[in-house]
Amino acid sequence: MAETIYVRGEGGAVIAMDLPLPESIQERYDRGLLQRVHSDGSPWAPAAAQTPAADTPPDGPARPGATARKPEWAAWAVAVHAMSPEEADALTLAQLKELPEEPREPVDGATAAQAAATGRPADDAPKAEWVAFVAKSGRMSADDAANYTREDLIDLMS
Repeated sequence: MAETIYVRGEGGAVIAMDLPLPESIQERYDRGLLQRVHSDGSPWAPAAAQTPAADTPPDGPARPGATARKPEWAAWAVAVHAMSPEEADALTLAQLKELPEEPREPVDGATAAQAAATGRPADDAPKAEWVAFVAKSGRMSADDAANYTREDLIDLMS
């Protein structure tokens, strides 16, 4: 009998999934687009993940724990994702938690500075980056943008 887990999808719905996950779903889960939760939608953490990691990744500071407050997450986003403090503060705690563990590589060989200069996130960027970009553009508030899927936000800004 397959083990059933619950994941929060990109649109916010909690979905029951049997393990092993289909390949396309597993890829989205690995990229952080889907988050494992309990059936009621509360954050899920395995027993091993509840103890803090002893080592820090070589690329930067350790990702804050699930119970960390927004200032810790914002500082992590500034350090790891090269955001300005203002950009990090503009994101909600949930959006900061959706950021990937490691920064994305620039698309098409562009440098990080070139990618940042355009302001537009890559199409495979996390939803949180698209929400911040839409809000920064003035098209709608971050709260309203968070109600759309990442794909809808990309279409809106294309």
